[in-house]
Amino acid sequence: MSLASSWPETFGDVTGEYTAAHQEAGFIGGAGGLLWAEGPDTVPFLQGVLSQDIEAMAPGAAARSFLLAPRGKLEALLWILRGEERVGIVTEAAQLEQVRSSLARWRLRVKVDLTPDPREVFDVWGPAPAGLDAADGWRDEGGVLAAEVRVAPLRRRLVAGLSAGDLEKRGLRPIGRMVETTLRIEVGEPRMDVDVNSKTIPQETGLVAEAVSFTKGCYLGQELVARIDSRGRVNRHLRGVRMLEAVIPPTGAQVVHGGKAVGTLTSVGESRAVRAPVALALIRREAPPGTEVAVSWDGGETGAMVEKLPMIEKLSP
Repeated sequence: MSLASSWPETFGDVTGEYTAAHQEAGFIGGAGGLLWAEGPDTVPFLQGVLSQDIEAMAPGAAARSFLLAPRGKLEALLWILRGEERVGIVTEAAQLEQVRSSLARWRLRVKVDLTPDPREVFDVWGPAPAGLDAADGWRDEGGVLAAEVRVAPLRRRLVAGLSAGDLEKRGLRPIGRMVETTLRIEVGEPRMDVDVNSKTIPQETGLVAEAVSFTKGCYLGQELVARIDSRGRVNRHLRGVRMLEAVIPPTGAQVVHGGKAVGTLTSVGESRAVRAPVALALIRREAPPGTEVAVSWDGGETGAMVEKLPMIEKLSP
């Protein structure tokens, strides 16, 4: 059984896990997978496939990117680790082989090897350094990789080359998937095939400013992204949803405004920072942030407010 499938929903103290992630450091395993692209044509190859400007990244830098289908819809959410002679690609563990296969499909007449890294990738949330700082980028020294992928409003790092026991010895606390879901909601981090999927347009995610370059040359799926940026708009946006009562709705609950469904809850948690149950949903533009809505499911209903992302403003040290 892999870490991804065996990691618990909670370690028995949801409040303690949540507090550790906000005030110290907490970690979760099994979610991420790491792939290395190596060879003399690596950078120009990735430059022509991914949405991020790989050529403009300095060695040691980390940045978000999309892998898009030819027609511009999402295929994967990525983090790029630019190196001198190789480039790391981090994605959902369950998608690693799909990403590798997709990249290999476009590897025509270029010298690029795509090699999965066997090290377990952990998500580390929270401000405490624990010897895992990477100076707003990434490093891979002594067999331990650490990458800074988010500083505010809550710090997030990706770590490989250490076991769960090693991280605990460094003072980090394991956190369950229940808390991790809440953290993602608070900061606006969608999960592929949960909050977004292959039918999602990049601009719907709210991540285009971080993941897409509009100044570099052509890349896979660019036409749709550029057309919407210059002439169009999308009908949905990833939003936060804050419940107005102490009721935690199930995923799949409908967001209703003006008697019509305008979205579906995809990730649901309980935020102590927001002091309310919270959720992520792709919400139609008829219900912008600040709109009061109803959240309805079989057997229940509660009032809610559509919120912009991120839902918290606290800055990690």
